[in-house]
Amino acid sequence: MAIQDTQEISFERVTDDAHELISSRRVEGTAVYNRQEQKLGTIHSVMIEKRSGQVAYAVMSFGGFLGMAERAHPIPWDMLTYDVDLDAYVADLSAEQLRNAPTLRLDEADRPRDRKHDEEVAGYYGRLPWWGL
Repeated sequence: MAIQDTQEISFERVTDDAHELISSRRVEGTAVYNRQEQKLGTIHSVMIEKRSGQVAYAVMSFGGFLGMAERAHPIPWDMLTYDVDLDAYVADLSAEQLRNAPTLRLDEADRPRDRKHDEEVAGYYGRLPWWGL
């Protein structure tokens, strides 16, 4: 005899604004907009310094069709602000700035880069590298 669970399963969207921490799994796939509410892309992954736990940058995917010819931009994490109303991250970037920004092929986006590359990315956005100077 099988025991049947009488609890109803809810498929409502889970919104939790009360906590300061978020799982990286919940960040991946989140949309990124600019201040004009134009969608720039989505968060593909987050790169974290494994010893300190500091988030270095987000890898934002954009373009392509069905995953083909898709590119990725590493964006310094401190450039992203979460907007509860949009349920997305917002970056103070224009589409033009993003077109000219350093890119990676999506298939290489999750591989660690050397510090020279990270300095180039931070410099493009007018930021210090994630490790400081």
